[in-house]
Amino acid sequence: MPFLASHMKLIQINDLSANDIQSIWSLATRSIVPFSGNVAWSFEGNGIRTRSSFIQAFRELNLNFIELPNLLKTNERAADLAGYLDPFYDIYVIRDSNHDRLTEFANASRRSVVNAMTSLAHPCEVLTDAYSIEKIMGPLSSVKVTLWGPTTNVFKSWHALAGVLGFELVHLCDAQFHERIPNVRFSETIDGSTDVLITDSWPTGFENAAWSLNLNHLEAMGKPKLLPTPPFSIGREMALDPLQYKGFMGYEQKIDLLTVQKAILSYLMTQ
Repeated sequence: MPFLASHMKLIQINDLSANDIQSIWSLATRSIVPFSGNVAWSFEGNGIRTRSSFIQAFRELNLNFIELPNLLKTNERAADLAGYLDPFYDIYVIRDSNHDRLTEFANASRRSVVNAMTSLAHPCEVLTDAYSIEKIMGPLSSVKVTLWGPTTNVFKSWHALAGVLGFELVHLCDAQFHERIPNVRFSETIDGSTDVLITDSWPTGFENAAWSLNLNHLEAMGKPKLLPTPPFSIGREMALDPLQYKGFMGYEQKIDLLTVQKAILSYLMTQ
């Protein structure tokens, strides 16, 4: 099908409406017909799973992708970068720790831009995990989702998703990370059961053995499904090996990264 120029961005989850998100998830359940287009691809760091699934998504969608290492690591103005590069590309997929720089570039570009991770947001990861939960357990409005541990870029994206979709989210963490965020209830203590518990790697500088997830914590929460955000570290955010826990959602859950990333690319490029 012909490429349609688009200005739609995905830098943070609240760049999308609830209808956008449901449309992306609906696309993920179907076979997407490949289409033509050129992708500018810049990827900071390892991101082994995200890198693997995006490259596979480009190939399955028949998109030409050109790697532009360190695209945003230049003193050039974002407006100039976008102005010179936009004629060559239909969409950008960028992983860069500098969230403000990526936002500045996205605002300057006339093309779609996808955040493949910054220090403040990881929208594709969270859209994937939420899609997996809905597929397995039903609508998020009827599933109790709990985050465990200090606030990270992944958890910020969960906070945003709860606000956009209007479901209630519990975040169990140390009091220093508590905020006033719509649809998110912060707590230091386990006060009942949950359906699915999500962990993430601790931010640099945070060390607190009390927040190292163990089996007693999981039993106090009714033995929920466990969805650790990789790469996970046993001995830091988790005291237990998830492979030894019956409720571990499994390595196979991350196969949904490919499915959802294909849907995100298709949706943004055809609006």
